[in-house]
Amino acid sequence: MKLDQSGLEILSRDECRALLGRATIGRIVFTHQALPAVQPVNYLLNRGDLVVRTSRTSRLATAAADTVVAFEIDEFDTADRTGWSVVVVGRARRATDPREIAALEALPLDSWAPGTRDTFIVIHPELVTGRRLGRATDSAAAH
Repeated sequence: MKLDQSGLEILSRDECRALLGRATIGRIVFTHQALPAVQPVNYLLNRGDLVVRTSRTSRLATAAADTVVAFEIDEFDTADRTGWSVVVVGRARRATDPREIAALEALPLDSWAPGTRDTFIVIHPELVTGRRLGRATDSAAAH
């Protein structure tokens, strides 16, 4: 088990991808009016890319077109004091090709938020990192 300087287990890229494939909610970090913004979104992993469905007039659709964004998922058990986190950094783009949009509309991705969601944001992961914390990492860090 490889640990970082904080004593957290470093997850492999494959482990991170597996976690990205099973989670459904994440947080996208983008720039809005020159400031960082964080928005929870449901998403889907499609051919290695993250796909988010939003409204074309949303601040996410406006701000995350052809820009670098971060995306984070996590899961924690406060009773057991265990958990993991995966962070993706990549370029976000709005899907504009009609064939791509038709393919994305066929995916089982329905927004949890109310209202019309007529725009797809596709994030191509360039950096993928993950950490796990908990009892196993606590005992490994102690030795």
